[in-house]
Amino acid sequence: MNPTRRTMIAMSAAAAAGAQTNLKSRVCLFTDHLAGFTYEEVGRMLKDLGVSGPDLTVRRGGLVAPEKVAADLPKAVETFRRFGLSVPMITTTITSADDPLAKAVAEAASSQEIRYYKLGYFPYKDLARWRETIDATRGSLRHLAKMNARLNLRAGMHNHAGDSVGCSLWDSWEAMQGVDADRVGFYFDPAQATIEGGKTGWQLNFRRITPRIFMIALKDFVWEKSEKGWRTRWVPLGEGMVDWTKVLPLIRETPFAGPISLHIEYDPGGKTKAERYDRSLAAAARDLRFLNQHLGA
Repeated sequence: MNPTRRTMIAMSAAAAAGAQTNLKSRVCLFTDHLAGFTYEEVGRMLKDLGVSGPDLTVRRGGLVAPEKVAADLPKAVETFRRFGLSVPMITTTITSADDPLAKAVAEAASSQEIRYYKLGYFPYKDLARWRETIDATRGSLRHLAKMNARLNLRAGMHNHAGDSVGCSLWDSWEAMQGVDADRVGFYFDPAQATIEGGKTGWQLNFRRITPRIFMIALKDFVWEKSEKGWRTRWVPLGEGMVDWTKVLPLIRETPFAGPISLHIEYDPGGKTKAERYDRSLAAAARDLRFLNQHLGA
C-alpha cells in the first residue's frame, strides 16, 4: 500500500472516530410531522437543515407504511442517500418478534443497514397488575433481543408518559433484566421523563439507566390548565419546562452510540403544503440552533 493511500485511510478513520464522538453529527429529525411530504421533499429539507438524516417513521400514518416496507424502505433510503443523508433510526410499533409485520419491518431495516429502531408500547391494562405486565414485557423483549441479534439491530424502549411500561423508567429497567443488553436498551426522552419525574425523579432514573441508553429524543413542553384539567402542550426547545441546563450536560457526559432525534411535536402551522414545508423547515432550524448552541457548550 502506498503512503498516500495509507494517509487517506488514516484520515478517514480519524474522521469516523470524530463523528462518533461529536454529538452534533448524530442529530436526526423525527419525521412524524412531515406526513404527506415525499421522500424527495423530506430529503431536501434535511439536507438544508444539516442533520444526519431522518428518524424515519415506519408505522401507520408514517412516511413508510409497514405493509409496504419491503418495497418502500429501500426507495426512501436511496432517496435520502442521494442527498448525502443516512437513516440513523426508524420509529416503529414493534412489540413482538412473532408478529409477521414486525419481522418484515426489522428485516427491511437490517437489509438497509439501519441499526436502531424505536419499539412500540407495552400498555398497563390494569395498574394493580403492574408486576404481571412487567414480567410479560420481559418475555417479549427477550424474543425481540434474539431477533435483533440475528439481524444486527438495536431496539430502544421509549419512556413515554402515560400508562405503558417505561413511563416511570424504573419499570422498563426491571423489564430489561435478563434481556441481552447489547440488543435492547433505552430511547431516553427527557421531556417525557420530566412529565412523569418532576424535579429530581427523572435525574435519578437517568443515572439508573445510563448503562443501557441507546438513543435520545429531544422535545419541550409546558403544563396548561384547561376545562378538562391540567394538560401538556408541546413547545419549541428552550420555551418549556425541560431543564436543559441539567439535561444537556448529562447527555454530553453519557457514552452512547446511537442517534439523537429532534422532535417537532408542536404544530409548525401553514395552510398549504408549501407553507407547511417552509414553516416546518423554520421550526426545525430554530430548534437546531438552540440544540447546537447548548450541546457543544
